[in-house]
Amino acid sequence: MKVALFINGEEPDFLIDLTQYDYVHCTDGALDYLLKKGIVPDVISGDFDSIDPDQILDLDSEIIQTFDQEFPDFEKALQIIYSKGAEMVHVYGASGKQQDHFLGNLTSAFKYKDRMTLIFYDNYSYYFFAEKKMILESYKDRIISLMPFYETKGIVTEGLEYPLNKEDLHLFGRVGTRNKAISEKVSIEFEEGNLLIFIMNQ
Repeated sequence: MKVALFINGEEPDFLIDLTQYDYVHCTDGALDYLLKKGIVPDVISGDFDSIDPDQILDLDSEIIQTFDQEFPDFEKALQIIYSKGAEMVHVYGASGKQQDHFLGNLTSAFKYKDRMTLIFYDNYSYYFFAEKKMILESYKDRIISLMPFYETKGIVTEGLEYPLNKEDLHLFGRVGTRNKAISEKVSIEFEEGNLLIFIMNQ
């Protein structure tokens, strides 16, 4: 199952083909954006502290109130989506606006990265947690950043302007931002840790 999840960050300014998804889920803070686009989400979740309750009265949506303040709305949405059996989640609106939310969203995603494939899209890039061995194709001349989360060991890359050969990256030391694909195929693998890959839009 493939799900589109909209949360309350910077609103996407690009067209999104929603026909590719089995259903659309949003947190309450992202509802206004969808309704302005004429999109009625299949599922709305959150504590509903950021919308007028009258907004949802006539919507043909599943409403799931999540009052537990131990977790942010994004993480609670992931809990719901995972419980429904989703395998792939495309997340829109995770970055921008308040940057503490962005960092919190990455932490929430980290908890679910081995249960579902999570890919984030914003107005500048898309990003995801890397598998230990992967191939990226058709990104020649794109900026590609490798960001350890928080440490990644034994990284080997091919097809990047600044290749890595059994090297380590650490969030509080050397990181791998602003590299560039110099071929149509880029290979990335690593031995230990976790790695975020950011691919800039053209």
